[in-house]
Amino acid sequence: MHPSPFRSSSCGLLVLLLVFTLNLPRASAQAQAQAPELHLLALGDFGTGDAGQEAVAHAMSDFVTQRHVRPDAMLMLGDNFYGESWFGFTVNSWRWKTTIENMYPADVFNCPMYAVLGNHDYQDNEGGQDVELAYGQKPGVRWKMPGKWYRRDFGPHLTILFLDSNLPVGRKDKNGRLRPSLTQEEAAQEMTWLKTELSKSRGTFTLVVAHNPLYSNGDHGDNKLLTAAWEPLFQEHRVHAYLCGHDHDLQHLEMPGRFTSHIVSGGGGAETRRLEHPERPIPFGQDVHGFTHITVKPDALDIAHHDVNGRLLHEFIKRPDGRVENLH
Repeated sequence: MHPSPFRSSSCGLLVLLLVFTLNLPRASAQAQAQAPELHLLALGDFGTGDAGQEAVAHAMSDFVTQRHVRPDAMLMLGDNFYGESWFGFTVNSWRWKTTIENMYPADVFNCPMYAVLGNHDYQDNEGGQDVELAYGQKPGVRWKMPGKWYRRDFGPHLTILFLDSNLPVGRKDKNGRLRPSLTQEEAAQEMTWLKTELSKSRGTFTLVVAHNPLYSNGDHGDNKLLTAAWEPLFQEHRVHAYLCGHDHDLQHLEMPGRFTSHIVSGGGGAETRRLEHPERPIPFGQDVHGFTHITVKPDALDIAHHDVNGRLLHEFIKRPDGRVENLH
């Protein structure tokens, strides 16, 4: 009796399927290992237009050119513009050219600039926050701020949630006027949005970016309002890192028993300020001008602070399971 051709082909197909299935984990691991790294540059409190901002911008330029790093994005952490504009602040203001486009030239930083709003963006120029939102609608600009809060996914390994940390607190300025911020309605909408996004599928790592720190050893100290509102969500949904500015220094804080690492990168140009609370143990804190380089790998966030001389000041790795490895 001759073997059935159907049975032979079926067996062959079964063998092929078995071989393919057995090799799936290996192929998947190889693809993950070969996934390209992402490079992000972060800086906050930079928008002075003076020598401090220029020094940090030059240091960043030297860093990417000398190390042959191609940045995939710049993360602009707020206080993007300091001081009142003499001739008004609009989408056509000269300040966009001098303190953004020319300060971080496209031939070096050929990537999007994802920005959030700081307190000076609300306070120094009336309606300044709306101007920054509108500028991103101009064709061909690298500045990106599609809303006061928004999400960006960078491949399978990184999700960034950009937030507006200017919650309404009813504070008044020296002239007795209420300081501008989010409205109560906007703050409620942002909170609902944040809960929704954290409940969705996200990348291997989740990074939240805003202007004000939750925890800081700098002169502003901890922000109890933000800590009460956001910290429980960060822990529940395992946010790997929170990146901010506001305090004019560079910091890395690990709070005992908490999953989220806290990174302050507020040395982008404005005058630095002494850390007021050095008694709290932290991996790193220094009142210097500088910037932060984040390398995204399939199994690690590599986060490093650099000063204006290009020196590596501090570096650590955050793993998907929350482990922290200090490298420098």
